[in-house]
Parts: sequence; C-alpha cells; structure tokens
Amino acid sequence: MSTTTGTVGFIVNGTTYQTWYMVHGRPHKTIYKKAGIPVVLYDQIGNGASSHVKVVSKEFWKPELFMDELDNLLAHLGISDKFDLLGHSWGGMLAGHYAAARTPNGLKRLIIANAPASADLFEQSTNTLLEQFPGDLTKILRTHEVEGTTGSPEYQSAMMKFNRKHICDMNPWPPELMQSFGEVMNDPTVYSTMWGSSDFNMTGTMKGWSVIDIVHKIKAPTLLLSAPLDEVQPVACIPWFLGIPKIKWVEFQHSTHLAQFEEPERYFVVVLGFLNATA
Repeated sequence: MSTTTGTVGFIVNGTTYQTWYMVHGRPHKTIYKKAGIPVVLYDQIGNGASSHVKVVSKEFWKPELFMDELDNLLAHLGISDKFDLLGHSWGGMLAGHYAAARTPNGLKRLIIANAPASADLFEQSTNTLLEQFPGDLTKILRTHEVEGTTGSPEYQSAMMKFNRKHICDMNPWPPELMQSFGEVMNDPTVYSTMWGSSDFNMTGTMKGWSVIDIVHKIKAPTLLLSAPLDEVQPVACIPWFLGIPKIKWVEFQHSTHLAQFEEPERYFVVVLGFLNATA
C-alpha cells in the first residue's frame, strides 16, 4: 500500500504557513487496509513536518487556530462534505470542540480517544494519579515546577515514571511515540504556550478550557475511548458521555493512554466496528 504526502498553505493574519499531511498514514493505516476507508494523517502547525512558529503572541495559540487549519485542510482535500474525524488526546479535545462549536454538516462520525472534556477535569485527573506515587517523586516534580526547572534531568526522570504508568506501559516504547516526544522536546513552543510546564500544572492558553456546555450540539454519532489507567481519568470523560446525544463509550482494560499501541487488535476491532455500523 502506497502513501501520499503533501502540504497545503494555511493563511493566518496575512502569513502563509504549511500544513503537512499524509494519506494512509500510520498507525491508523490499518483502517484502510481492513476496511478500505482512506485515512489522512496531518501535523498541525507548530509540530512535526508542518511550519514551526515561534515569534508570535501567545494568544496566537488558541483552539480556534487549529479548527481553522482543519477546515482549510478539509477544503483542500475536497472532503468537507463527507468525512469522519478521529482525535486522540489533544487531538480528541480539538475534534470534540470542533464538532460542538462548528457543527459541520459534513462530519459523519466522530471518535474522541483518551481526551478530557475540560482542562480543569484533566488537571484533577493527573494530580489525583500523581498523589498515588511515593512522596519523594511527587516532591521532586512539585519542587521543579515551582522553581521553573522542569528541564532538569531529575525532573525528566521522575516524569518518565509517571508516563510509563499512565501514558504508555510498553517497554520499549513504540518508535512513533518516541518520535512524538522527541518532536516536542525539539520545539516545545505549542505545548509550553498552550499547556504549561507539565500535565499537572496548567498555566497556558488552554487553562480553563471546557466544552462541557456545548457538547450537546455534536450531531454526529460519536465513539468515546478511554482506559482506567489513562492519565485522562473517567471523571474527565463523563461530560462527553452525558452530553453528546448519540454516543458509545468503550474502555480498554489493558491500556493506559495509547490503546492503538497497547491493545491494537481490540482497538481496531472497536474502531472499525463503529465506523462500519454507523456507515
């Protein structure tokens, strides 16, 4: 199976940026292989192979920017009138926000994977999980966050212990995940500006973000995915389930934050089952 890559110009305040995309991109190329459903993977601006932007106001980095970028990509590919949308983690937050705020008529099916419905509930989730770790680890993380030294080896080592329990418990981590973390370390602009220093202490432009009051506007049939040991705890997912009119919630009992890697066989059975059943 061949893949196709390309870029599309995305104009913001008179400046043209480039959004990179791949047709039949992994790991979700399995959807195409098993069901013949074309898959488009893309890097948002500020990440991966798309344009990186550093000299802008922090107000530049808002969810609306990425919703505009998604609309632009859909129009470029000519699929705005009929498409499915799968978003994982931050991508799931964006997908849900996009579906609720813009209610696109072309959105036929929505999948929100491992994503909170509000920033406050996510912060509550991660801090509750952190308190279950030994006190010395918690102290290390808290101290470095207060002192602004989260780049230190000690902090990164302690953070990795949390990540290996609530982000991905595979050993070694999949190459795609290592690449993703590497990209953020190479250019942390988007994460640090929108989120902050860590998942426990939100200080960025996403602080206070919530779609709880508008999720009822989502018209498309929706699949919600989560896991008991995920850093996105059920308390942060419940608003999706209670608010979206047509929704199914599936938990992956043997996964943390990345069921597509940790339980790939069941993951794709669930995802394809939803896509086929609601076609």
